[in-house]
Amino acid sequence: MITRYTSPKAPEPAPERWSNCIVSDGIAYFSGLTSRNADGVTIDGADEYEQTKIIFEKHKALIEAAGGKMADFTKLTIFVTRIQNNKQVWKARAEFFEGDFPACSLVEVSKLAGPDIYVEIEGIAHIGKGAR
Repeated sequence: MITRYTSPKAPEPAPERWSNCIVSDGIAYFSGLTSRNADGVTIDGADEYEQTKIIFEKHKALIEAAGGKMADFTKLTIFVTRIQNNKQVWKARAEFFEGDFPACSLVEVSKLAGPDIYVEIEGIAHIGKGAR
């Protein structure tokens, strides 16, 4: 059985396009999330640190809606457009994870969903039995 989870803190597009979080057999899959708000606007002037914090707040709201916690994340894939600013991403990540960090990939891409978006993060978490 697949269950879709949402949160007011993580607005998503029309459900026929994709879901921000689905859980199947205790495994939560998170679509790539950005720092855009419900109106599709990114905070003006937000850098990689601020955008990463906003994205992890969305992940936190979604995983809690699904009955999990941030420590349940087992894999993150982080896409950035300016890899030279990766320390800002790691700084924000450290505010949401402690101890054993999830497995993680950092990938530089030429563009994301808009010129004002520098970070996009997708993830996988194991909720409930078998959670780390």
